[in-house]
Amino acid sequence: MNKKIKIVFSVLLMTAFIFNSQKVLGESKKTVSILFTHDMHSHIDVERNVKDGKERESGGLAKVKTVKDRTEDRYSGTFLVDAGDFAMGTPFQTVFRERASELKTMAEVGFDATTLGNHEFDYRAKGLGRMFEEAANYNKGRTKMPSLVAGNIDWEKSFADKNKMISENAKVLKKSMDKYGVADYSIIEKNGVKMAVFGVLGREAVENAPAAGLKFKDFVSRAKEIVKEIKKNGGYDIIVCLSHSGTDEKDFDKSEDVELAKSVPDIDLIVSGHSHTELKEAKTVGNTHIVSCGAYNHNIGHIVLKKDGERYRIDKYELIKLDESVEGDKDIQKVVDRFKKNVDNDFFKKYGYSSNTVLAKNENKFTDVNSLGKKQGEDPLGNLIADSYLDIANKNLKGNEPKYDLSLVPAGVIRGSLGTGKITAADAFNISSLGIGEDEKVGYPLVSVYLTGKELKAVAEVDGTVSDKMDEARLYMSGLGYTINRNRLFLNRVTDVRLIDKEGNTTGKIDNDKLYHVVGGLYSCQMLSYVKDQSHGLLSIEPKDKNGNVIKDFNKHIIYDKNGNEIKEWYALATYIDNFKNKEIPSYYGKTHNRKIIDDSWNPIKLLKQPNHIFVMLLGIILIPVAIIIGIIILIVKRRRNRGGRYGGMFNGRSGFYGRKSRRKSRLDKRKLWRR
Repeated sequence: MNKKIKIVFSVLLMTAFIFNSQKVLGESKKTVSILFTHDMHSHIDVERNVKDGKERESGGLAKVKTVKDRTEDRYSGTFLVDAGDFAMGTPFQTVFRERASELKTMAEVGFDATTLGNHEFDYRAKGLGRMFEEAANYNKGRTKMPSLVAGNIDWEKSFADKNKMISENAKVLKKSMDKYGVADYSIIEKNGVKMAVFGVLGREAVENAPAAGLKFKDFVSRAKEIVKEIKKNGGYDIIVCLSHSGTDEKDFDKSEDVELAKSVPDIDLIVSGHSHTELKEAKTVGNTHIVSCGAYNHNIGHIVLKKDGERYRIDKYELIKLDESVEGDKDIQKVVDRFKKNVDNDFFKKYGYSSNTVLAKNENKFTDVNSLGKKQGEDPLGNLIADSYLDIANKNLKGNEPKYDLSLVPAGVIRGSLGTGKITAADAFNISSLGIGEDEKVGYPLVSVYLTGKELKAVAEVDGTVSDKMDEARLYMSGLGYTINRNRLFLNRVTDVRLIDKEGNTTGKIDNDKLYHVVGGLYSCQMLSYVKDQSHGLLSIEPKDKNGNVIKDFNKHIIYDKNGNEIKEWYALATYIDNFKNKEIPSYYGKTHNRKIIDDSWNPIKLLKQPNHIFVMLLGIILIPVAIIIGIIILIVKRRRNRGGRYGGMFNGRSGFYGRKSRRKSRLDKRKLWRR
């Protein structure tokens, strides 16, 4: 009897346990917790800057791990995802190919998935392939690497490219990605919730990845295909897209990720990268939620979704600041510190530096990198960088090479800023960290090009007009000055383009037909050639060699030092700062110096002076219809005059008008007579 009671009791206990487990599982499926990052740009270590006399901390994957652990205490089974551009932006990128520093550290933190941004291709397909090879070997160990989802590379067209180097590199990359396990989408299960996650690279991001040497399918059409496949295969609870496409803060409704949400309504959540946007509140388009937390690991985003019918509603959304209030995880910090030693030994040592080498002290307050380029005008940080280019280029002239007249730096290639206090070699690198040279070494090299005076005016117009629509095109110069009036006609806002000294004093006028010697970064000078296409031929800028021939291969115009080494952008800045008197950045760089003058005057003389060919062309377009209308009016008047001649002239006393009036009067007089 006792045995039977025990059996019955055991069955009841087991039933209750199963029922309770199913209930908990059911509840967990109704709630999905997701932590997210994007645009990390190799900021895997904490940054320390002095601000207002106090040392501030920000970012670092050790802090991400702390937030992850805290969040999982509250929301078991929290997902952690990243929307691309996890690399390129700090010295850790220098060991990207050989050591996969970013992806390995992300694995140690516990990232579930990430995707490719345009900057993952900065070291070309070959460099990205090497990184995947290294990461794949690490994946065989105790640490599980993040799922990497990249859905819109067009492998078929890439393999078929007529350029053998491109097609061969594409094949090598595909092999490495297959070894790592890159897929269009992945199903990740946590705490009973199955997340279908896929990744795409947006149109602008593709345009910004010329080094990739690959063909891409349109991100929207490809997303439709992937979601259709996910739904067909089933086995998911929620669909998440890691989109490196972005949102436009100035016109959100026209953003690429809004287009994605509208076009593929079955996506539940879009983690939006590329544009570095901080969305203080999640945006909802239809039933699709769009989230962004900003760049450089300054924040980590957290969203909690609850099932509401067939879709999910937002239960909680926040951006968590990764500042000094968040203590970094010690184990992750040890991983980061090991990679830091690799950076010093493998990279900085070759240049006579370490990442912590102090170049100078700084008391100037420079513009924060997130604000740089947002406002039209001169900027001290831009001046500092441009001056460093011009200085080192003129110190490394070869033979009878003419002196450089000016340098240019677009805001889009400036990736960091300088705080107050000690400025290190790593700080200088962070500012100009992008790219790779012909020597396969990290950092874009400086190049020598020539532009006509007319083209210099077009360059200034890019800054004066185009950059208001595209912050990345904001330009900073050394040696060239001009005035911008935003009340003037579009693409005709710049006047008084001139050669200047550092104080903004004019040293020479610009001759439209003369060639001027210009120094800039490799990528920046390559992009000048695209201005003609982007402006539909209205502005033409074609970098040339000293003989006036249009440059086709910019690698042949790289500037080398006296030992035959490529002069990198970051190294130009580092050595310029390193050579300041008393090891202090001068107060000169604490203010502007009339390199760019903003004069939004409505004075008619200032609005119409120095018209360029675009103004003349548009004036012609306006005047031609006016001339036609005037001609038609004159023709009508002449025809009326001719008609008037049949009855007499208009003013000769015998006109048709007065004649008719006279005859009418006589008839009236006759009627009066009859009445009498």
